Amino acid sequence: MSHPDPYGNTESRGWDRPAAPALPWPDTDLEPGPWRPGPAAHTHPAAPDTYARPGAGPDTYAGPDTYAGPDTYAGPYPTTSRHHDGPGRYDGPPAGDRGRPDGPEHRGPWGEPARDDEYPTAQIAPVRDEPTDQIPVVRDEPAPASAPEPSAGRRGPGRRRASAERPPTTVPKASRAGRNLPAAIGVGVALGAAVVVPLFFFRPAFLAVLATAVGIGIWEMARAVRRSGAHPPLAPLVAGGVLTVGLGWYAGPDALCLGLLVTVLGTMIWRLGDGPGNYQRDLTAATLIAVYVPFLAGFAAMLAAAPDDGHLRVLVTLAAVVLSDTGGYAAGVSFGKHSMAPTISPKKSWEGFAGSVTAAAAGSAALLWALFDVAPWWGALFGMAISVSAVLGDLAESMIKRDLGVKDMSNLLPGHGGLMDRLDSILFAVPVAYLLLAVFVPVVS
Repeated sequence: MSHPDPYGNTESRGWDRPAAPALPWPDTDLEPGPWRPGPAAHTHPAAPDTYARPGAGPDTYAGPDTYAGPDTYAGPYPTTSRHHDGPGRYDGPPAGDRGRPDGPEHRGPWGEPARDDEYPTAQIAPVRDEPTDQIPVVRDEPAPASAPEPSAGRRGPGRRRASAERPPTTVPKASRAGRNLPAAIGVGVALGAAVVVPLFFFRPAFLAVLATAVGIGIWEMARAVRRSGAHPPLAPLVAGGVLTVGLGWYAGPDALCLGLLVTVLGTMIWRLGDGPGNYQRDLTAATLIAVYVPFLAGFAAMLAAAPDDGHLRVLVTLAAVVLSDTGGYAAGVSFGKHSMAPTISPKKSWEGFAGSVTAAAAGSAALLWALFDVAPWWGALFGMAISVSAVLGDLAESMIKRDLGVKDMSNLLPGHGGLMDRLDSILFAVPVAYLLLAVFVPVVS
């Protein structure tokens, strides 16, 4: 290897640098063997002159191409080795290096002691793994009732912390039907009175009650279908629904169908004002509401509009629906094990359905025989048909609610949900009752 002379000599000078001297301590990673100290200085054999500064010591730069020892730099400036006095001799660290780590793993590549900033953890006292007596022993024992309560942060509204003087509040268990039974019975009795009283004492008032129920049912349905993104116009639906019920009351089945047609056409024209966006979806939802609520409720108006026994026709129909619901509830709670439609209504069972049909058939046979002098088997057939249609109506609304992602149509009636949750069975039952009574009662009379 050739290097130019750093002191002006243009002639290139070179030397063969010897291998690094052996370390003054044995290397545990290598095989043991005899250790021999290396030379303290290597001088270029071809160097014609040397350079020595005044006062240079034994470990100073002695020439332009002289390597003065394993731990000193042979450069143009004097440098003194602190712990090497001769070739291969090591007398230990100087006084200023006392206390530093002296092992081979804590020294530099040329044997110099490590600096303090290179191994900062060398001055940290070792952590002793000794047990401490300051941590109390935790015993699995119940805390006394008079112990102070730990701070658990701010409690939510309506919640309080229980103690020995104030036991925790117990939530009343819901019935197997999933609703508040006393409230449901009270609301059901009030609704029955609101229907029966005007029906027997002032029949035109029943038309007003029916029109009000239709308006509330349309509002609940329109409110529910908005969860699916559809926005049927409410005003033409309510107006057309009231008109449909009135036409059925005064003019019969033909006028009822005409009222449905007018309601759908009026909704289509009204919806044009909102633009073409989602027009088909909104019109489909509006047509469903118009058929489901006012058109089916119009058969109840035609039942009540019969000249002589309209109030009795409505009464036996409502009684058959109530008997079907009551019998189904009693049988389902007592014997219900086999689910009837688990994906639509998990609480309905085949045992409950059998109870509904049995109760409606028995009660209708007795009522039709007593009020219309109809043979009991025809009355039983009437009750069975009403029960099946009522159950189908309940399942149909349950399917609609599941598709829309709602539990109840609204919360207007405590224990029942919305008004449509009570009208679902009746709306499917009144068309069947109108057709069957039109056949059974006139024949007997």
